[in-house]
Amino acid sequence: MTSRQTGDTAWVLDPILQVPHVVAAALLTRDGLVTGYTDALSRPTAERVAAITSTVQGAARTAAAAFADRDDAEVRQVVIESDHGYVLIVPTDHGTCVAAYGSNEVRLDLLAHRVHSQVARLGEKAMSAAPRGGDGGASA
Repeated sequence: MTSRQTGDTAWVLDPILQVPHVVAAALLTRDGLVTGYTDALSRPTAERVAAITSTVQGAARTAAAAFADRDDAEVRQVVIESDHGYVLIVPTDHGTCVAAYGSNEVRLDLLAHRVHSQVARLGEKAMSAAPRGGDGGASA
């Protein structure tokens, strides 16, 4: 399996696919736009996954804040277990999110470790991106 992308996202998603029994993965914005996805997903399915994942993250943040009796909460990960397998959603610090799906046979600890590792790599790459112009805007 390989990843399809709208940008250069294969380096993020392909290592996740190396975990045994991982079926698919996607990179998306927190507001529900797909930026990359693996071959197991069609473009329409990846877009549906991105929209649903955005909604799930919002609901998880609201639930966590409500239980803590706070106004807001940041979610570190969301795990959904179904009769088909597991969905793991991990947001990044820069407005994106990695979502992965593994069958019932996947080792959730290995999947979580790999997804969190890739999220950390995304953060490192974002921090090492070319600096913007001195006024905070893009360089001319």
